[in-house]
Amino acid sequence: MNELHFAYRLRQHLNRGLRELDPATLDRLSAARRAALARHEQAAIHPARAAVDGFLSLSCFGGRRLGQALAVLVFVSSILGSTLWIANLQAQELGGIDSAILSDELPIGVFIDEGFAVWLACESSK
Repeated sequence: MNELHFAYRLRQHLNRGLRELDPATLDRLSAARRAALARHEQAAIHPARAAVDGFLSLSCFGGRRLGQALAVLVFVSSILGSTLWIANLQAQELGGIDSAILSDELPIGVFIDEGFAVWLACESSK
């Protein structure tokens, strides 16, 4: 059986089943089809807006999509916040060291330390 023959037989079977449905169900199916076609026309006109509307539609407020969006938002904001916080701490630490070096408030032992000389060489090569 080829695909065309299968599609023809499937269509016949669905049409027979359609005759057995009650009118209320047919009306609901017709309304759902009209709504789907209206959304399809909107998607063809404004694809970006249709994608956003589909993601944040009213039907998904009880579903998983809103929860997923909120989880991603919380995750990204926590990553961004922790990165900024760590960068701020490092900047404060380096600022304290730089101001101590520039104001000559370091003890003389620091300048003799080999690690300090290596650190200065690394910093000056950057």
